[in-house]
Amino acid sequence: MSYTFKIFNSSAELPNDWNYIIGQQNIMLSEEYFRVLEESKPANMRCFFVGFFSGKNLIGGALFQYLSFIEHKSFQKGEVLCSIRNFLAKQLSRDVMILGNNMLTGQNGFYFNTSKISNEKAISLLDEASKSIQEIRGKTSLIIFKDYQKSFLKNFEKDNFNSFYRFSVQPNMILNIKPEWKTFENYADDFSKKYRARLKSAKKKIEGIQKIEFELDAVKKYQNEMNILYQNVAENAPFNTFFLTENHFESMKQNLKDNFKIFGYFLNEKLIGFYTLILNNNDIDTYFLGYSKEIQKEKQIYLNMLFDMTEFGISHQFKRIIFGRTALEIKSTIGAEPVEIFGLIKHNNKAVNPFMKKIFNSLNPKVEWIQRKPFK
Repeated sequence: MSYTFKIFNSSAELPNDWNYIIGQQNIMLSEEYFRVLEESKPANMRCFFVGFFSGKNLIGGALFQYLSFIEHKSFQKGEVLCSIRNFLAKQLSRDVMILGNNMLTGQNGFYFNTSKISNEKAISLLDEASKSIQEIRGKTSLIIFKDYQKSFLKNFEKDNFNSFYRFSVQPNMILNIKPEWKTFENYADDFSKKYRARLKSAKKKIEGIQKIEFELDAVKKYQNEMNILYQNVAENAPFNTFFLTENHFESMKQNLKDNFKIFGYFLNEKLIGFYTLILNNNDIDTYFLGYSKEIQKEKQIYLNMLFDMTEFGISHQFKRIIFGRTALEIKSTIGAEPVEIFGLIKHNNKAVNPFMKKIFNSLNPKVEWIQRKPFK
């Protein structure tokens, strides 16, 4: 069986059956989502879409992202250590090509119809495509294949991946919604006494704050306020590889429609916080959020957002909520559990690549945390 692939620079070039074969399997690989990337991707990002074919039949698709760090400060806080890290990062990784989506946690980089092709052959094709993109679009300092669960790593054991360093950073926090949780109260009843009291306390603190779901008109109306609140959170993070553009949430809502949810929190008719969700078949991916730093601690806005996300998932009978790899400890307090995920990384400079493990560990911010167990 002969397989081929084609690189597309625009979602308009995708085959007519792209969504039927690929997009409906994962919304982050859909034509609609690719339009979002074209309209509102971060300023330091370029995207390429790849279709894989058996004869003339589309059997798979992938997303590759180029990220430039030349003008971007990955480490945000203005400490001396962060300045040193930024300097080292720019010397060693001016840019990177990622197989996957750097804006989300999890394997959102590719899909193949495994009745048409084996995993082993699919991974070989992805490797061929990555090399082809590097030859055509330019070599980057780093190449990363991101966010695979341990059981999938065996597919990368062929000789052509020997030069890659296998790494693991913070885990993906996932809440598996139990079938018996028909309501939020069912979920809360499974908490131990300590965590049930904590839930009640958090809900009491947010009394007087109004929560509203935004449709497209509201997104446009509050876009400026949302971006300010988003920056409050993003700029406080120790490590960032990109910042969202001002029209990103509008583009997400316009293209993904009901599969993208935005909820705003208002105090005295002023927007003080918001969160966003991507509905992806049986899963919910929590997306970007923002809040007022002055009100957050007093009203426990972030914790209440986590509870509200959970209530949405339960009431709409999703199977999982994917909370991502930030704020690990507080997410564990609402029942999310860590799932270890791995990636592969390689430097294109053969003199540098043997030291990739040491370099990666020195630049990767460490996060110490305690996993909480809220259920009885």
